Amino acid sequence: MWSSSQASTRGVVEMGRVEAGPSHFPKRPAPRNPARINLSRTHAVKPCSAGDRAGISVKCNLRWSPQPSPDLRQHFRGYSSASEAVLTSQSDFRKLFVANEKIGVLLLNLGGPETLDDVQPFLFNLFADPDIIRLPRLFRFLQKPLAQFISVVRAPKSKEGYASIGGGSPLRQITDAQGEALREALCEKDVPAKVYVGMRYWHPFTEEAIEQIKRDGITKLVVLPLYPQFSISTSGSSLRLLESIFREDEYLVNMQHTVIPSWYQREGYIKAMATLIENELTKFPEPQKVMIFFSAHGVPLAYVEEAGDPYKAEMEECIDLIMEELEKRGITNPCTLAYQSRVGPVEWLKPYTDETIVELGQKGVKSLLAVPISFVSEHIETLEEIDVEYKELALESGIEHWGRVPALGCEPTFISDLADAVIESLPYVGAMTVSNLEARQSLVPLGSVEELLAAYDSKRDELPPPVIVWEWGWTKSAETWNGRAAMLAVLVLLVLEVTTGEGFLHQWGILPLFR
Repeated sequence: MWSSSQASTRGVVEMGRVEAGPSHFPKRPAPRNPARINLSRTHAVKPCSAGDRAGISVKCNLRWSPQPSPDLRQHFRGYSSASEAVLTSQSDFRKLFVANEKIGVLLLNLGGPETLDDVQPFLFNLFADPDIIRLPRLFRFLQKPLAQFISVVRAPKSKEGYASIGGGSPLRQITDAQGEALREALCEKDVPAKVYVGMRYWHPFTEEAIEQIKRDGITKLVVLPLYPQFSISTSGSSLRLLESIFREDEYLVNMQHTVIPSWYQREGYIKAMATLIENELTKFPEPQKVMIFFSAHGVPLAYVEEAGDPYKAEMEECIDLIMEELEKRGITNPCTLAYQSRVGPVEWLKPYTDETIVELGQKGVKSLLAVPISFVSEHIETLEEIDVEYKELALESGIEHWGRVPALGCEPTFISDLADAVIESLPYVGAMTVSNLEARQSLVPLGSVEELLAAYDSKRDELPPPVIVWEWGWTKSAETWNGRAAMLAVLVLLVLEVTTGEGFLHQWGILPLFR
């Protein structure tokens, strides 16, 4: 059904052909070499290097070549009649994939409430997503009642947070600005394209963006999640929604598309992050003594250990690459990584941000620079959770100097790099099928959106659970089983409420909405 493929984060392309390797899943990537990857190389704007900047590692000579080799032209001859023309310049290469086509770029993001009245319905949409709260198959009919319950309970506290940052999330305004900046950058690079914004949990919803794409008659679509690292709960959730939309629409089934699932390795992104960190370090009285504190959005541990989510591995490699870039600039500050924004009684990725801040204060750290590594836009997690809650906690823990790196937003290097990623993905729009390709120990499976998501679902059942037996004490086992017991108690409560029609949820006016 899905005719196109996506650029994998580690597929290997050599002079226009894909080199097959061993199955990527469920293997974990090997520890990175302490020497780290050299990012100083120059990336040529030609098909043999297109994959690298779009998320594919390249095994070829990365030098500028004014005219691609005959082998390279032969490769594209099988996919496009326009490639019979001799490519003599960067502009010719771009025109090959732009001519007579209506190109669209779909930016995917989380979304956020724009007013305080939007908070509770936004939370409902969030927790009604089965990729956010995964219920056993037997209890999936309780997904919406549970989401309603959680959203009503959490709404008052969440409203306080949004009130403290101006009464709503700025995410839509920032993402719209990023989309416009990306459109302008693509235009400057001789690639006219329309850019659309599709939010997962609030307006403009992904469905609204898709309808506009159809009205505009887009023929080639590049799907670009605004999450540098891939996770089932972020990019995966948005791609799963796209999958369901595409299945039901003949126009979308026939529209060529490609997906850039993650782009944390891109040189422009790494350099932009390093520059922001470097600028903030200069604001401290003793920059060389500052601890660089990367705070990433957390995910449940089961996503990584049971479902094979590559998020943790990609996050660690991303930080490794940023620190390498800083070392090239003579910055050798220590760094650490922790995970924030955990919800509920289940175990999430550790270490936790709040606990790590306290520990750093106890160890005598006096200067801390927070880096929100998961986010490219300012929103509640940066403006309230980091800037208010974690800053206050840091000062109470003995940390005297606090700073925070701003989100990338419309930073020019970042936007230009996203434009390059889009351009370099165009050769892969509908050009390759997963039956002929096999990723080489890829963190993100190579293939269509449908196959990408099916890989996680099928392998999840094959991997052992992180905890099998009970262990006494404050252990990983106890924490996990306590979380499961709490979730089971909630499910039993909801079953009784639904079957009897009585209880405090009905008294509060929650469950009658779903009769």
